[in-house]
Amino acid sequence: MFKFFTNPKWYSWAYIGSVVILTSIWVQVQIDVKINEWFGEFYDMIQKALGTPNAVTMEEYMGALLSFAQLAALAIILGLAISFLTSHFLFRWRTAMVDWYHSVYEKARTIEGASQRVQEDTIKFSRIMEGLGTSLIESVLVLVEFFPLLMGLSVGIPILWFGEWQYGLVSGAFIWAVGGTILMIILAWILRLVGIEYDLQKKEAAYRKILVIAEDDGSVRPKTLEELFDGVRKIHFKSYLYYLYFSIGRLAYLQANVLAAYIFLAPAIVAGVMTLGVMQQIIRAFGRVEGSLQYLFRAWPTIIELASVYKRLREFESKILINIQEDNNTIIGK
Repeated sequence: MFKFFTNPKWYSWAYIGSVVILTSIWVQVQIDVKINEWFGEFYDMIQKALGTPNAVTMEEYMGALLSFAQLAALAIILGLAISFLTSHFLFRWRTAMVDWYHSVYEKARTIEGASQRVQEDTIKFSRIMEGLGTSLIESVLVLVEFFPLLMGLSVGIPILWFGEWQYGLVSGAFIWAVGGTILMIILAWILRLVGIEYDLQKKEAAYRKILVIAEDDGSVRPKTLEELFDGVRKIHFKSYLYYLYFSIGRLAYLQANVLAAYIFLAPAIVAGVMTLGVMQQIIRAFGRVEGSLQYLFRAWPTIIELASVYKRLREFESKILINIQEDNNTIIGK
């Protein structure tokens, strides 16, 4: 799976491409920081305008909106560029995988579900990595940029349970985000979601293979098809039920998540010790830090699918290598 990074043929895309994508995401995060600053200034201006009639001119107000439009346009253009580059990067990764599978397909074609691994799982791997990879990098860079920003905004602000401690708001975001993520990981482990996804794909592959065989072999009994499809049906129904349990916990946490920043800021809001602009900056920075720390939580269903695809491809490659080794031993024996 990782020959993309070890084959000299792909070095330019693997390493230069990685640097370009990383740099682009970093610039995107810097724009996000500027947008956060804009929110603080804009809402302070709104508070000033609502408190004192004509304190803000129309030119100042429209100028602020124009500034946001410029930042938003840059963010959109950069986001589209990152998406385009990432798609090309990952398709070439997929091509590197498929090239190797094609070169050893004579040894691979006898393995159950070989065609599915080469065609379906490689495209699943690249598509999932496209979303997870860029979001992981963005989460790390957002944390690096917004963590000190949130800490600076927290100075002198009373935080629920932490008082005016400088690290109170950051600690609150960490406890809330990491605590929720750990709970979801434990729930997914108890429900065996990765194992269920893996079993589901294996049963689907077995059913697909017998259907292909049945096209050319009239000896395949209908009962065999029925038994295999019954296994497919049971594992699907099991996955529906277990994912329902997981979704209940996940959605309940996400709904409560909306109020987290307001709960921690309750003493400061009630005491009126900050402006509307500062509050907006803190809430947005809190949300960005919290969102980065919740990466595993938010991406968990997709991570489960990726883990299942990775497990199938690793198993497929291991069987190919075993077949190659057995053929080599046979040749040596002769």
